[in-house]
Amino acid sequence: MIPYRLAAGGAGVLRASARHLLRRMCPRVAPASVKAYSASSWQTAASATDSHPTSDAAAPHALAHGQDNPGAEPDGDTDDYGPGPGPGSMRDAAAAGSDQEPLPPGLYVIPTPIGNLRDITLRAADTLRRVNLLLAEDTRHTRKLLNFLGIRHLEVLSCHEHNEKQRLARVLQRLQQGEPVGLVSDAGMPGISDPGQVVVAAAVAAGVRVVALPGPCAFVTALVGSGLPTDAFTFVGFLPPKSGARRQALERLAAQSGTLVLYAPPHGLAGVLRDAAEVLGGSRRCCVAREISKLHEEYFRSTLEGALREFGEVREARGEICLLVEGCGPPPGQRSSAASAAGSAEGGSVAAAAVAGGGFGAVERVLRELLEAGTPVSGAVKEVVANLGANKKAAYAAALRISDELARKSAAKAE
Repeated sequence: MIPYRLAAGGAGVLRASARHLLRRMCPRVAPASVKAYSASSWQTAASATDSHPTSDAAAPHALAHGQDNPGAEPDGDTDDYGPGPGPGSMRDAAAAGSDQEPLPPGLYVIPTPIGNLRDITLRAADTLRRVNLLLAEDTRHTRKLLNFLGIRHLEVLSCHEHNEKQRLARVLQRLQQGEPVGLVSDAGMPGISDPGQVVVAAAVAAGVRVVALPGPCAFVTALVGSGLPTDAFTFVGFLPPKSGARRQALERLAAQSGTLVLYAPPHGLAGVLRDAAEVLGGSRRCCVAREISKLHEEYFRSTLEGALREFGEVREARGEICLLVEGCGPPPGQRSSAASAAGSAEGGSVAAAAVAGGGFGAVERVLRELLEAGTPVSGAVKEVVANLGANKKAAYAAALRISDELARKSAAKAE
């Protein structure tokens, strides 16, 4: 056979050709053999041309680092036999999890993705692999996440709102025996409008260590994405299903200055928006956040009246929904001055009504009488608007101020 002398760039061609030939002829050859042959052919070509002097001692060092030529750039084939993802990847964490020490005893509250499965944290995935028992709201739903993470052999026990109390004795026994036990809900943080609070409270009462992992939470994500103020907010969760009880709950929340954060079922969203518009005022800004972290994620930003038209007349709401409503304004101590400032800028304010018509004193007197008699703020406002023709926004601001005054007087008498 006539020996060929290759130019400096021919080594890479020969190496790639040899690798391709071995794959075709010997599909079962181990990757290390392909590497060794590639390195050998590279050294032969290099010695023939004298352009890449490399000692035999350097070749093992290069192979140990997954390179045929330590000084060359990757040629595009190294991923086929490389070590895989680098440190910190999900696969790397899975491989390292088996070598770690067992988890300390305790109850581990593990948040799970609210939509996209890739929202799972590395720490949550690692904890799921290392617990002895996992309490799940729906075992079938949780198995999908475990399969996604490659966790096959884990004892999973259902623990939901209908059997949570019945599970306590069994779960506490396992915890007191020194086992690490995990707790998950279908999505998000267990205990936040989901099962879990009963188990956590029982573990704390029994002196068991409780570890709550940070992670996905639907209402926090919705609040940040809504565009409404985040410096102060009130998490409400689900309102009562019946309109009467729901209106009473909204009346208690009417004076809150921070953003209101609620959950709502899709089939009941229109009713919630209708009651909120009537009790809180239809002009309040709101955001309907639905299907967070899912394919059809949406943030619908409008007022309560606008949202009611959209989801009550135009289309039907679907998916998981978080409703965020703007607060009533400044804190209680600042409402009077804020209302006065707004009134001087707008003709329909409290001060403007008093100057123009001279009859707002009568409105305030009626409001005070109604509130002292126990009438809710929204009911008192409706009364003066319907019977005295008062400006609704101005009457509402005055009713809040009077309500605060009455509350302070009542607290002072109690002391």
